[in-house]
Amino acid sequence: MNDSESCVSRRALLRAFAATAIAAAPTYSKAAGFLRGGGDIRKLQMYSGRTGERIDVIYWVDGKYIKESLREINVFMRDWRQNSAKPIDTRTLDIMSASHNLMGTSEPYLMLSGYRSPQTNAYLRSRSSGVARNSLHMKGQAADLRLKTRSVNQMAQAATSFSAGGVGRYYGSNFVHMDCGPVRAWRG
Repeated sequence: MNDSESCVSRRALLRAFAATAIAAAPTYSKAAGFLRGGGDIRKLQMYSGRTGERIDVIYWVDGKYIKESLREINVFMRDWRQNSAKPIDTRTLDIMSASHNLMGTSEPYLMLSGYRSPQTNAYLRSRSSGVARNSLHMKGQAADLRLKTRSVNQMAQAATSFSAGGVGRYYGSNFVHMDCGPVRAWRG
C-alpha cells in the first residue's frame, strides 16, 4: 500500500469512528472526567504564526494513539528556531484537546511555543524573567496557546478543571501555558 492509499484508508476509518463516537475512558490517573464529551476521538487544531503552518489532526481513536498523527504533531510543535523536534507528551496533548472541547470553540489554537531546545530556552530566559530554567517545554511536556475568541481566564479555567498539570496565565502576552507536570497554577 502506498502513502496516498494509507491516507485514504485512514481517513475512511476515522470518519467511521467519528460517526460512532462514544465516551472514552481516561488515559492516566487523576484524569477523572478528563475528556468530558470528548467521545472516542481526540483531535487538535492549531496554527503557528511563526512558521505559517497549520494542523488539524485526529491523534487518538478508539482507545489508541495514532503514531502517524503524533509524528505530525511533533513536527508541528518543533522548536522552529533550531528546527529540532522531540516527542510531545500525549498527556499534554490530551489536556490541550480536552480544554479545547470544554470551551466549545471551533477556532484553532495559536501555538506560541511547543517543544524548546535547551539553546532556545536559554535564549528566551536571557530575554525574559518568565522563562523557567528547567522548563517542561524542553521535555516536550508543555505548550503556550492563545485563542482569539476566549480570554486567558476562560482558557485557564478549562485547563485547570482537569487537575492534570500546570496552568499558567499570562495576561500581558495574552496566552495560557498548559503542561502535564505537577498540578499547579500561576500568573506570569
